[in-house]
Amino acid sequence: MISKFFRRKAQDEPGRIARLPEGWRVYAIGDIHGCAHLLDRLHEKIEADLAKGRPSEVQLIYLGDYVDRGPDSVGVLDRLSRPPPAGIRRVLLKGNHEDMLGSFLSDPDVGSSWRQLGGLETLFSYRIDVNAVLGRAGFGGLADELRKRMPQTHAETLARLETSTSLGDYFFCHAGVRPRVALDRQDSRDLMWIRREFLDSAVDFGKTVVHGHSPVEQPDVRSNRINIDTGAYATGRLTALVLEGADRRFLST
Repeated sequence: MISKFFRRKAQDEPGRIARLPEGWRVYAIGDIHGCAHLLDRLHEKIEADLAKGRPSEVQLIYLGDYVDRGPDSVGVLDRLSRPPPAGIRRVLLKGNHEDMLGSFLSDPDVGSSWRQLGGLETLFSYRIDVNAVLGRAGFGGLADELRKRMPQTHAETLARLETSTSLGDYFFCHAGVRPRVALDRQDSRDLMWIRREFLDSAVDFGKTVVHGHSPVEQPDVRSNRINIDTGAYATGRLTALVLEGADRRFLST
């Protein structure tokens, strides 16, 4: 039944060969959505992969949507708030769910919309008695309680999230890009929220866009983009795209 909610995978189309700079390897990690146990398993797979041979430069790029829907948003943020392993670079990108969480903290009136996107699961993970607080003080009370319970390390991590990063011939963001707009002129909301205009576009974006946001049953490799959101909270599959030179491969839980 879950599969009907996923976009179908299209076959890879011919196009230019995207490359990373010599000596670099990237592990791009898709939407986690509160699945700390899957993140632990994927980290173990990455560690095992590095143990087989490690280039001079390694970068972890997390594509956003760390919170909501799954059972342990707190655990995910705990892990991402720690320093990265020695000798490994890390970039944390911002997804629409982190954007919504920030909006809720500044304007609790968005709470009714956030709850439809799985926001209550994030509140539960902070051990907030949602029904009691909501009945007593509304969404404003829930926002106050979340501010009290959220560790400073989580708040600092969320405040430092970036909306995009680029390396070699690859551009990384959460949701996608606006077609026919230069990558360095993309709107931050599009980078976190865009869907149909990006997914349906066959244009060359200037670089191969690596993204999540729109769940697929398996990684979706197109001529202009690669989608690695494999619906971890619903499927148990959290995916990492491994890039090195012109090579691409995948690790998955």
